[in-house]
Amino acid sequence: MSTPTPTVDYGRIPVVVLTGFLGSGKTTLLQRLLADQPSGETALLINEVGAVGIDHRLVTEVAPEARLLPSGCVCCSIRGELKEALLELFDMRQTGKLPPFSRIVLETTGLADPAPVLATLSHDPQLRHHFDLARIVTLVDALNAEQQEQSQPEWLAQVAAADLLLVSKADLVEDARCAALMERLTALTPSAERALAASVGAGDTRLLVAPGAEASGTPGDGRGWQLSLQRAASDLATFPQVSRHAQATSFVLELDTELDWGHFALWLSLLLNAHGDRVLRVKGLLDLGPQDPPVVLHGVQHVLYPPQHLAAWPDGERRSLLVFITRGLTRGEVEGSLHTFMAALARR
Repeated sequence: MSTPTPTVDYGRIPVVVLTGFLGSGKTTLLQRLLADQPSGETALLINEVGAVGIDHRLVTEVAPEARLLPSGCVCCSIRGELKEALLELFDMRQTGKLPPFSRIVLETTGLADPAPVLATLSHDPQLRHHFDLARIVTLVDALNAEQQEQSQPEWLAQVAAADLLLVSKADLVEDARCAALMERLTALTPSAERALAASVGAGDTRLLVAPGAEASGTPGDGRGWQLSLQRAASDLATFPQVSRHAQATSFVLELDTELDWGHFALWLSLLLNAHGDRVLRVKGLLDLGPQDPPVVLHGVQHVLYPPQHLAAWPDGERRSLLVFITRGLTRGEVEGSLHTFMAALARR
């Protein structure tokens, strides 16, 4: 009797990026998250700093297919190796050497700036054919967050990139201090969801995004994006005094006029090329006119992801909304740049 040929699935696989500063508890979270998972459901890619890694040994019991990326910071030398590791995992899945896992969790080193990782996943044609960036989860250490924000620029980059912020070690600080941290995170990244890491249990769907589910790079019908942008506007109105701390600021631009896509995309590209290190994140929903569907934008630092076109406005209201998270770049500078650029093009 011949051995059956493994079934090949050519659908794209969601990748969840798990980041957070050193000691925030990423491995502990993974152990809890993957407990009692069906065998082979989730594949892990773990990056560590140092000549010998240990995190992969700690998670091997619950994820036998875990693979340790070569040493080095994810935000620099690992970019080429990340591509190779992902394609190797995909090939082993397709040929039956690994179970047909339905998702990949990439745990970055605690010193990583997520932007280059996201650029690799979103812009490499070969990776885009096989993988979808599902969501970015950032762990925040309640015990050390205040000091890390002041002294570690990677901390702020990790927080700004997040779709979901999980606060760890909340039981080690006073309730008032934890509440203040939640307000601070609201001001820094108003469009992200926020929760306590202790609330994450085995198989939590907030982290383990199922294939076809709405994600940061694939906004589906746009309702999640619309709600997050509306929440951002509301949150920033509530916490304006907090959002300007430590040269980090969050603000919302509301544009009532229709936008010319070519002109707007050129302005945003020029802005990110010149000031991407100061634009930690931008999210937007754009009105390009009654004949065009709304467009969803998503960018991290110098990286601007391909725009997503929605079938219709989620709430029926046509209005462009842009949420910026910046460091050393004010609302007035960004808004003034946009209006000046558009006015100059209109005079041509």
